[in-house]
Amino acid sequence: MQRLKFSLVFSLEKMLQHRNQTIFIILSLLIVVPMGFLFKYYTGPAHQWFNDYGAAIFYEIFWCLFAFWFFRSRAAIIQIPIWVFVITCILEFLQLWHPPLLEEIRATLIGKLLLGTTFVWWDFPHYVLGSVLGWLWLRQLQKIGYAKKSQG
Repeated sequence: MQRLKFSLVFSLEKMLQHRNQTIFIILSLLIVVPMGFLFKYYTGPAHQWFNDYGAAIFYEIFWCLFAFWFFRSRAAIIQIPIWVFVITCILEFLQLWHPPLLEEIRATLIGKLLLGTTFVWWDFPHYVLGSVLGWLWLRQLQKIGYAKKSQG
């Protein structure tokens, strides 16, 4: 009986920790998504950097947070930013390829935002920066989850 009680309490704590992390992930996304669009459509001084490169940093952070919503292990904190960077680099190189289907997708707003339209070498350092910031963000989210767990 004692073992069952411990198991139920442990499961409840894990669910609450998971719920708290989910809330912080959603709050993070509610910050990152508007900031990404703000940078993408900013028209003030240095707008080209904000539109092209600043937005790319938030793009990387967004995908790190999105993936962390589903994969929350300690190992995922390192693996997610690496995979986000690799996939983003593949998408960047795909911009050199112009088959009709990809061109149709890129002609839409969502296609433009997700796949991009023009290959630029200078995007890569910004992808690195965004992935590193995404990794740091995930580490903080993980710490929040553990802090909540240890306080209970």
